[in-house]
Amino acid sequence: MTRPLSRRGFIAAAGAATGAGLLLPKGAVWAQASKLPSSPVALNVIDAAGNLALTQKIFDNFAAARPELVSGFTFNKAPSPELPGKIKAQQRANRIDIDLVIIGPDALSAGLADDIWTDIIALPDAGLPDLQATYLEPAWRMQGLSQGKGVVISYYPSGPLIEYNPAKVATPPKTAEELLAWARENPNKLIYARPANSGPGRTFLMGLPYLLGDSNPKDPQNGWDKTWAYLKELHKYIEYYPAGTGALMKELGEGTRDMTVTTTGWDINPRALGVVPEEFKVAKLDGFHWVCDAHYFSIPKGVAEDKVAVLMEFIKFALQPEQQAYSYDSGYFYPGPAVKDVPLSMAPQESQDIIAKFGRPEYEDWIANHPIELPLEPEALVTAFRRWDEDVAAG
Repeated sequence: MTRPLSRRGFIAAAGAATGAGLLLPKGAVWAQASKLPSSPVALNVIDAAGNLALTQKIFDNFAAARPELVSGFTFNKAPSPELPGKIKAQQRANRIDIDLVIIGPDALSAGLADDIWTDIIALPDAGLPDLQATYLEPAWRMQGLSQGKGVVISYYPSGPLIEYNPAKVATPPKTAEELLAWARENPNKLIYARPANSGPGRTFLMGLPYLLGDSNPKDPQNGWDKTWAYLKELHKYIEYYPAGTGALMKELGEGTRDMTVTTTGWDINPRALGVVPEEFKVAKLDGFHWVCDAHYFSIPKGVAEDKVAVLMEFIKFALQPEQQAYSYDSGYFYPGPAVKDVPLSMAPQESQDIIAKFGRPEYEDWIANHPIELPLEPEALVTAFRRWDEDVAAG
């Protein structure tokens, strides 16, 4: 996923690993997995989803609560499309220095295709709670997409929505056809980012088949005839596709563009930060379905077993409601918590104040009264990205 905004500042987003001796047999890896290390371990974390804006405090809380397990976390960021290849190269060299990754469905899918993730759910004595009973219903469905190779840590219904400057767009489009007509009449004033590295871009791509009534919204290869034709036509009126959503929002806020596709969080957070003016509006298109999104904790294959044991303790900790409440943050993954019974009143006061000011009263109604669909399965998502790159952007 793209690297989103956070209260810590505006970020302008910029086959199987099977080497000899790389991994122990499955049983050997976890023969003593439940045995925690005798001294604290240092853990390296890569965030390819912008998720630390939501979870940094959870990491801090765990380090403070369990100093006998972890001596500290080191954090780095990486562009989502580059992370699976980086991990795969380390696995081939039998030198894994990444212990935990925070990823969206894009990097998850690419990593599943390369078989680089540990099957967390299959680990003996992993000690995770009953996830189906713990998660919100759509978050539980998102968990299924991981095929056991990740644990959902944050969730939101996402989009696709339309965001616009009301001073330039007096009457926003009400249908996908009206959106195309507006782009035709206002060339270069609509913008969206490359779907492979943008949450709103990816959500727009996956939401169009529902809006257009395509034959199979889950099959980008054979069931998206209307969607691909629509995107090719829309391409004629778009100047370029930014590499990430952060750069796009800056252009929107500065007035270079008048309209973009967005999600609940990418609407709230940039306005809270002042990157996009507070008075900008959102709209939904007739007949839209939410295409939800999530962030996952995944562990690369080859991580030392004592570190894996500590990471499992951390993941259990991060799923507690008190920790999940930090996921409201400054609204960019709104709402944010993946588990049940985490109302906004549990969030820090700063988060409550931001969402009270910059949230949208209509979101509650829209979430309750429109279908919430899962994103594409990993293999189909990779196909959709490839076809967009080759058939739309390259056109």
